[in-house]
Amino acid sequence: MRVLVAGGGIGGLCLAQGLVRAGIEVRVFEREGGADSRYQGFRIGLDEPGASALRECLPPRLHGLLTAVTGPLAGERRVVDEQLNEVRRLGRSDGGTAADRHVLRQLLLSGLGGRVEFGRAVVGYAERADGRVEARFADGTCAVGDLLVGADGVGSAVRRQLLPGAGVVELPGRSLLGRTPMTERLAALVPGAGTLVHGPGASLLVGRMEFRRPPRLAAAELAPEVELPDAASYLRWVAVLPEPLTPEPADWVEVRDRLLGLLDGWHPDLVELVRRSDVGNSSPLTIRYAEPVPHWGTGPVTLLGDAIHPMPPSAGQGANLAFRDAALLCRSLAAVHRGEAELTAAVREYELVMLERGFAAVADGLSRLAEFTPAR
Repeated sequence: MRVLVAGGGIGGLCLAQGLVRAGIEVRVFEREGGADSRYQGFRIGLDEPGASALRECLPPRLHGLLTAVTGPLAGERRVVDEQLNEVRRLGRSDGGTAADRHVLRQLLLSGLGGRVEFGRAVVGYAERADGRVEARFADGTCAVGDLLVGADGVGSAVRRQLLPGAGVVELPGRSLLGRTPMTERLAALVPGAGTLVHGPGASLLVGRMEFRRPPRLAAAELAPEVELPDAASYLRWVAVLPEPLTPEPADWVEVRDRLLGLLDGWHPDLVELVRRSDVGNSSPLTIRYAEPVPHWGTGPVTLLGDAIHPMPPSAGQGANLAFRDAALLCRSLAAVHRGEAELTAAVREYELVMLERGFAAVADGLSRLAEFTPAR
């Protein structure tokens, strides 16, 4: 059995790791030119089901390194006003894990070698008469496999062909994703799992990415064959504005300066958080979600993660669901590989569970958006 994966993000790579562990042939096609060719976003929160799914797919030799290069995500989640006066508490979050997306992606690339091909954008596919599938690339070439998995994100070309009527909704307003180097002063903004700031005309959601050990040094000691970036701990923050910035800013420096104008009179530590943001690792953030779709009838093409159920970040489930999808699909395909199941039936079973779970998470995220939305 040969599995083709469109998309080399964390969901597609997690799937590839699990398939390699199961002895299944897999090829991953990523449209980017290389692993470091663009900004990757940053801190994500993993709950226990998501983290367990990730560990299930990773080879055991990397489990210790994964623990070393992630961080705790625990304690009270509090809501404060723009002067840092506590307004209320949202309850404790215990047992979670904070992970840096770029570090995690590099870890997930470990050991895959030539199975991952960069600069190979999947633009469509064709189902063959023999039941196999042909992935087609932007350069006019193709690859043939028994199953094509669209793990190519919210703009998925695979989904557009498989489900041309599937709707993806862009939420109004403007969100900005910022990253600021951690200092003792700024770390105090997040004494627990996270801090939500509701101020006049804007909200800020602030969280820590505090590595247990520096990723590059941890890799050198625990898994010398793995090369991880030289990343330092930081604060991740999201600014939510009720309206887009107009006119549209030209770059992050202008975005930051315009946001600072909106924060005039806010607590100096919050102003400093934004002022010190890393220009190369901060960006506007477009929030989208998928409208539910019925099961489409199983064939040699399926979908995973944001390619099928993108969701707002308000429930913190995007990465968790991608890893759970990957682990579930791995289990289904491993049963086929062992001769215990037929491919179409196994993929159908995966799809039914994935769709129900994924769109329940989308609904949950939408129901919680109001917690983070500032007054107009």
